[in-house]
Amino acid sequence: MTHLRQLMLDELQRRNYAQNTVRAYIHAVEDFAKYFHRSPGRLGLKHIREYQVHLFRDCKLSPGTIEGRTAALRFLFVKTLRRPYLPDHIPFPKRQRRMPTVLSQEEVARLIASAQNLMHRTMLMTLYATGLRRAELCHLKVSDIDSQRMVIHVRQGKGGRDRDVLLTPKLLETLREYWRWMKPKTYLFPGTVKNWRADVPITAKVVWKAVNEAGKRAGIRKRVAPHLLRHSFATHMLEAGADLRTIQVLLGHAKISDTALYLHLSRRHLQAVASSLEAIEVSSPDEVKRSRRLRKR
Repeated sequence: MTHLRQLMLDELQRRNYAQNTVRAYIHAVEDFAKYFHRSPGRLGLKHIREYQVHLFRDCKLSPGTIEGRTAALRFLFVKTLRRPYLPDHIPFPKRQRRMPTVLSQEEVARLIASAQNLMHRTMLMTLYATGLRRAELCHLKVSDIDSQRMVIHVRQGKGGRDRDVLLTPKLLETLREYWRWMKPKTYLFPGTVKNWRADVPITAKVVWKAVNEAGKRAGIRKRVAPHLLRHSFATHMLEAGADLRTIQVLLGHAKISDTALYLHLSRRHLQAVASSLEAIEVSSPDEVKRSRRLRKR
């Protein structure tokens, strides 16, 4: 391990960054150095700009992925190397924020019914009933299920924050049946070591595959992934009358502006707004000519 890599690791750990973020930042800096065949400490702003162009033009990466790489380089030069760079010196790429897709409640029911086995079914139900992120689901422990208070404790979620989420009677019933079958010890959804079941967290890839394959079996044409269930949970909660602040807490959002995105997806909120078209009088479509022929000059 190089001295610079150790310095960056120490700085990341000192600031209590999540392990996934640490791995992503280290990988981004390694790729940056590999592209120029030089130590990152000998590179500067012009190299960052050239590298960003390379990621866009040659690697065809999305703006969101390049934003993550840029955040890693900002951390390296500003926090680790203490370079006097301002944020504008290392700009984030402009990205378009697209509206997330959501499933209807009927599609969610079909998805859950199409799970390959009881473990997959329990994972899908937990994702939809709680709005958990995929990584949070992977690290759930048996002791996090609090049936007395009807909550599930999320330990060290995104940003290192703890929170409680809903434990519904229907989910509890499924979790109990699953526990009697699987008998998990520490982690609620145990993974494998060398293809043998072990008391380790399940990998995020296994969760993604379980959800995606259930979507195919259910005949859902939307791109089905674990985060789609999180979006669907939040949207359906909003349509059922939950307020934004409650949904923010349940999702573990640091900013309510992130939660406000679901206002644009909620049919109840969209239909509550009167359209300007409805306030004016227009002629009946029966009175409009059907011909599309243009007059000759």
